[in-house]
This record gives sequence, C-alpha cells and structure tokens, in this order.
Amino acid sequence: CRAETNRSYLPCGADNVAVRAAQVFLARAGLTCGVHIRLHKRIPVCAGLGGGSSDAAAVLRALNRLTGADFSRAQLEELGALVGSDVPYCVAGGTMLAEGRGERLTPVPRLPVVICKPDFPISTPELFRRVDARTSRCRPDTEGICAALADGDMPKLARRMYNVFEDVLTRREGEIAAIKSRLLDGGALGAVMSGTGSAVFGLFADADSAAYAKRRLARDYAECFLTETIDRLEV
Repeated sequence: CRAETNRSYLPCGADNVAVRAAQVFLARAGLTCGVHIRLHKRIPVCAGLGGGSSDAAAVLRALNRLTGADFSRAQLEELGALVGSDVPYCVAGGTMLAEGRGERLTPVPRLPVVICKPDFPISTPELFRRVDARTSRCRPDTEGICAALADGDMPKLARRMYNVFEDVLTRREGEIAAIKSRLLDGGALGAVMSGTGSAVFGLFADADSAAYAKRRLARDYAECFLTETIDRLEV
C-alpha cells in the first residue's frame, strides 16, 4: 500500500496513517491486494485538527464500500482504534463527546464554528513533553460539560471549554491567546486551542455572528474558516 499527496513533506509509506489504515483493513478482510491512495490535503497540517485521523477514517470507509466487505460502523471504529485514538471518532463523524481513548462516542448538538490557524505549527511530541514535565493545576470540567450536553445548554458547555496544553505554550505561541480573545470579542460562546494546536476554534450560537468573527480574523490570517459541526455520518 502506498499514498501520494499534494504536500511533499508528508510520508507516503507505512508512516502515513492512511496507509496504515489500509493495511489494517485488508488484513481484517483477508484481502491480499494492494491499495494506492491519493490524498489531497485541505485541512491545515500540524494544527491539531485531526487531518491524519480523518484521512485514515476515510480510507476505512472507502475500502468498506469498494471491496464489499460490509463491515458495520462498530467494526470500522474498532479497526480505526488499531490505527489511532482519534480514528474511531472520524469514522463515526459528527460532533461527539469522546471518552476512554477516544473510542466511546456520544453525539452532541450542531453549532457554527470558526477555525483560525496562526502561521506556525506546534510539535505534538514536544507539547506532551512539556505537559508531562509539570503538574497541571487546572483540569477541564468534564462533569459540567457532560451535564451541559445532557441539558442541551451550549453556552454552559462553551464556558467550560478548556485545553491543558494551553498552559505550556511558549511566548512565541502566545498568539493563540490573542486569537481566542478575538473570537470571544466577535461573539463566540467559547474559544479554545484545538488539540495540540496551533489552530484555535470558537463555537457560536448563530451563523451571522460566526461569519462576522471570521471576516475580522481573515484580515490577518490566511487560514481562517467558517464551518459548522455535522451529524453522524452514514456508513
């Protein structure tokens, strides 16, 4: 199995999670054929947005249809977990509360989202080293978030959004806090860095306020996007 991409710096062999997903799928399906994968990357790279995991999930879903293997969603999610913790979430699609390693998923309501990525990446291994080297004083209010989800109270949920990785950002990465502030000033219910960054996202109550915030940020940032959360995908 091999991949080709429109980003020359990305691996094309077994180091690419999409290729690993194909290998896992073929092995489980008992198939001996090879797979050539063409990846056109549009999700910002090194942004904490799960681009690699979504590539792997797309490969699993595509091979399920192309080969007629007819694996269920649960089976595809199980295969995804062998590739990476975020892959089952991407197989299911939609906006989810992820628990465990990311394999236990519960759907949540839809909302407009603005995503803004500053012009620098953040190394995921380096950020994990920084977190492991210190004692975090704050933790996300998981119980409060779950209660807000159960009530369908998105403002309550947004107020509890928190990312421990933000606690170990360097001065150079301080621009992330500035983007968060601009999203909140633009009407976001809440804003937080996505994963290990460097992208930041804001949740909005309505599309108009989201569009306004996006227009303001797009004056200064090339990678700025107006989108929305989605429902669970069909297998």
